[in-house]
Amino acid sequence: MPNPPPQDLVIRQAISVSDIDAATSCFRAYTEWLNMDLAFQDFGTEISTLPGKYAAPKGALLLACDPCSQEVLGCIAMRPLDLQPEFRTKRRADAKYCELKRLYVYPSARGRNIARRLVVEALRAAKDQGYNEALLDTLESMTAAISLYRSLGFEETERYYPNHGQGFINMSKKIHQ
Repeated sequence: MPNPPPQDLVIRQAISVSDIDAATSCFRAYTEWLNMDLAFQDFGTEISTLPGKYAAPKGALLLACDPCSQEVLGCIAMRPLDLQPEFRTKRRADAKYCELKRLYVYPSARGRNIARRLVVEALRAAKDQGYNEALLDTLESMTAAISLYRSLGFEETERYYPNHGQGFINMSKKIHQ
């Protein structure tokens, strides 16, 4: 029987102190690359309290790692989302919503489908945790990310929280239980 191909990527939940430090570094690299002040999202508190709102069992803070060196290549986070009533008008009242955040792959690791695999794994975690729909926002200028999300079944949707500024696209994907 032939040996299975070597695993080229490990995606795992950030649990240990070193994992949280790696996730914090990845989040910081994301904001530097984004070149945008995320104070309106209370980003300072978010990274100082990781895993915070992304903690299991209701969330996920995932790291993509090289299986040999354990070098962190990217990250994604998923959290529960409690929609305010004004943003529930076109959505099921009894549904459970989550939000995908902070998808980032370090430049040296791009071109290996790591972002796709991170999103797929975050969606798997969302399904396992009983969510019915995943929401996210992204910048209109992030065309590669938008293409990725569309290829995974995300569609543009109405705003689901009060965005601060122009240039955002809101997307959603139903998660079938």
